[in-house]
Amino acid sequence: MIHAVIVMNTEGKLRLSKFYNYKSPEEQPELIRRVYGALCRRPENVSNFVDSADIFGSGTQLVYKHYATLYFVFVFDNSENELAMLDLIQVFVETLDKCFKNVCEVDIVFNFNKMHAILNEIVFGGQVLETSSDEVMRAVEEITRLEKTSTNPISFVPKSVSGRFGR
Repeated sequence: MIHAVIVMNTEGKLRLSKFYNYKSPEEQPELIRRVYGALCRRPENVSNFVDSADIFGSGTQLVYKHYATLYFVFVFDNSENELAMLDLIQVFVETLDKCFKNVCEVDIVFNFNKMHAILNEIVFGGQVLETSSDEVMRAVEEITRLEKTSTNPISFVPKSVSGRFGR
């Protein structure tokens, strides 16, 4: 199971965090600081896998990729394959690249809702749903199309229900 997905810049500023195991709002910033502390001290020529037992508890691992000014981090337990998680980060970044045409940190800051939609198409409830960036892009484009065509969110209420509200 995936426990968390974190995207932060090289200065430690959080750009996205999604916890699939409950962590209180007070715990989350401390965990993110500790993850950043572990990543910023690592030399460039070491592996992308970190034992995160001291941060997230026993049996957890952390895998990350450093792209330009961003760290993409997945925290997972022993039920997931390390290389598959590294590949999943690649799928996430490729999808962001397709969506934003060469993604950068500014795209992520100003389009956080689309970034969450992409992540939700790839991982939901800590389980991997989709590993094809093309399929994820199709789903995100469909979501975007539906958002543009719906001007009134109540219009999706079935007629049997909307009749009760005087429509």
